Amino acid sequence: MSLTPLLLLVRFLLLALLLGAASARADEASDLAQKVYDRPNGRDLTTLGRMVLTEKDRAPRIRELVTYRLDKSGGETANLIRFLDPEDIAGTGLLSIDKADGSTDQWLYLPALDRVRRISSDRKGGRFVGSDFFFEDLQERKPSKDRHRLLGRQTENGILCEVLESVPLDPKDSVYSRRISWIDPATALPQRVDYFEKNPATPSKRWLLRSKKRNQAYWTVTDSRMIDLASGHETRMVVDAALYDQKLPAKLFTSQALADESLESEYRP
Repeated sequence: MSLTPLLLLVRFLLLALLLGAASARADEASDLAQKVYDRPNGRDLTTLGRMVLTEKDRAPRIRELVTYRLDKSGGETANLIRFLDPEDIAGTGLLSIDKADGSTDQWLYLPALDRVRRISSDRKGGRFVGSDFFFEDLQERKPSKDRHRLLGRQTENGILCEVLESVPLDPKDSVYSRRISWIDPATALPQRVDYFEKNPATPSKRWLLRSKKRNQAYWTVTDSRMIDLASGHETRMVVDAALYDQKLPAKLFTSQALADESLESEYRP
């Protein structure tokens, strides 16, 4: 039986409405991802804190570190991490330059070798100094590199969050097959992030926000955990001091400053 013109029109309108609603939801998801990326964080930031490594049947290992971040011109962002203590890791540093096109260059300085080594792109899944952070986790990933989808709302950390799924547009461009984030819509701060690697149904790692503080009009994550869900190994990041908008110089974010602590130690809190 042939469809009447009226029935065809009704079906066409219903399809258009469904497609329009799906498109609107996709736009909302992309807008939320962009809001998280654009969250006000100052022109530059310096923090002093601790990395605490915890695993079963071992005493926690505590590392002191200083970090620097600078929003450069042209959409670039630079980050420098330097370990201060204990002695076996003191001086070790990582420099990351996140470019406007979405690519990232990273260099690692190892005092024992007294050399700066570039991190190749195929080492994104390498663990940073034995922690639960991959080198990719220390990059600022642009929202345009992923396809985003809203999965609904769920309470996390006592906050009703938007649940956002992000899947790489290019599977070769990330260690992760997807990420699911619980976003506080009021602050644009993730409260939890689940990371999926080979198994798309089961997360391999989980990041949790434990505390935050309003500092110089900016929200600062002061306590967070990255957990390896298979082993239970945990990396806790604690920020004891945070200074924004200190007019950090661009020369601080160079391979020379990475290899020479004297070029950056004067900017420590």
